[in-house]
Amino acid sequence: MNVFKFGGASVKDASGVRNVVQIMRQNLHEPICIVVSAMGKTTNALEQICNAYFNQTGEAVALLEQLKANHLSIVRELFPNERHPVEDDLEDIFAELYWAVEETQIKAYDYEYDQIVSQGEFLSTRIVAAYLNACDIPTIWIDARDLIHTDNTYREGSVNWEQTQHAIRARMGAKVLNNKPVRFITQGFIGGTSENFTTTLGREGSDYSAAILAYCLDAQDLTIWKDVPGVLNADPREFPQAQLLPALSYYDAIELAYYGATVIHPKTIKPLQNKSIPLYVKSFLDPNAPGTCISENELRQEVPTYIFKKQQVLISVSPKDFSFILEENLRDLFELFSQSRAHVSLMQNSALSFSVCLTIEPNRLETLILQLDQKYKVRYNEHCELITIRNYTDALAAQLIGQRPILLEQKSRHTLQVVLREIHP
Repeated sequence: MNVFKFGGASVKDASGVRNVVQIMRQNLHEPICIVVSAMGKTTNALEQICNAYFNQTGEAVALLEQLKANHLSIVRELFPNERHPVEDDLEDIFAELYWAVEETQIKAYDYEYDQIVSQGEFLSTRIVAAYLNACDIPTIWIDARDLIHTDNTYREGSVNWEQTQHAIRARMGAKVLNNKPVRFITQGFIGGTSENFTTTLGREGSDYSAAILAYCLDAQDLTIWKDVPGVLNADPREFPQAQLLPALSYYDAIELAYYGATVIHPKTIKPLQNKSIPLYVKSFLDPNAPGTCISENELRQEVPTYIFKKQQVLISVSPKDFSFILEENLRDLFELFSQSRAHVSLMQNSALSFSVCLTIEPNRLETLILQLDQKYKVRYNEHCELITIRNYTDALAAQLIGQRPILLEQKSRHTLQVVLREIHP
């Protein structure tokens, strides 16, 4: 079986959904599991709705009306001559959302987030499945909450691999249906708890969902369809001359994802590497182009690659007493980072100080600083930018950094990382 993952940009409108059908028509002879993200900017819109509900601003229902109108307009463009039954499916999903935002008893933010924001993937998969079936590509819709089982860590569910593998193989083990290769469609980004609550796997987690499915199904390969030609050595929005990297090892791909390359979710690669499942990153705008192949190979990527990671926080701590930064201090610090759901991008320590560049939500930062301040002297800078250059040269570093003052710098043989203040337009 193959696994195809379509991101939000690839299904952002009716034209995108039609394009999915064209890609599927080129792959009619293999069983395929299709993983779909929410359409376009739906996740952002649902985050706004969640925040409006949580903060009781009174805007949640109006924002929902707008989102509903956008999805119904896509359905009516795909099915212009009929009221398709998929509209009833969408009405049911939106009825759940209206009920959720009208609830007076508000629970913890992360819980509410997962119950509301996860609905974007249910909307998109219902629409895509309906259109595939209407185009004579029989497709079975499956609820991802019945497949991917997680703990109760809302917004970043931890996968129960044994339970998940059993569920996926039980529900998706068939490869032929009515003498034709079977097609399943399910949601990215979403899991479910043992209490039947919805969890999400972290922002942009649909790639990870696809990797989980590929691993559990012993897939032949995983293809992620993007709006770029493949993995590039820089963000093409910032660097129009960015180069395509036609082949990468799992090692290089993991490194790039860890440093912040947005084309691949950081957790995606490891399940694939564990079973040597190739990952193809291809353009849905040009499906026949080769894209990038990530696999078990000995190639070392030598093209300079640069990644800009914004909205970083640089924190430096030093002991208030006469002690040094010792192993037990580091243990305690990382425990606090973990509790705050902070993702460490860079760290540096000396005898008397420890500095870390991390990604953390603003509402969690204040709590983290207060906790650190109980034991340490704390200095921190918000609105920082981390630039990572793999296979750097001094000339390239100077060109990318310019005259901006460096707050923190770290070099290895092949990689340079610097923390700078963000440039605000």
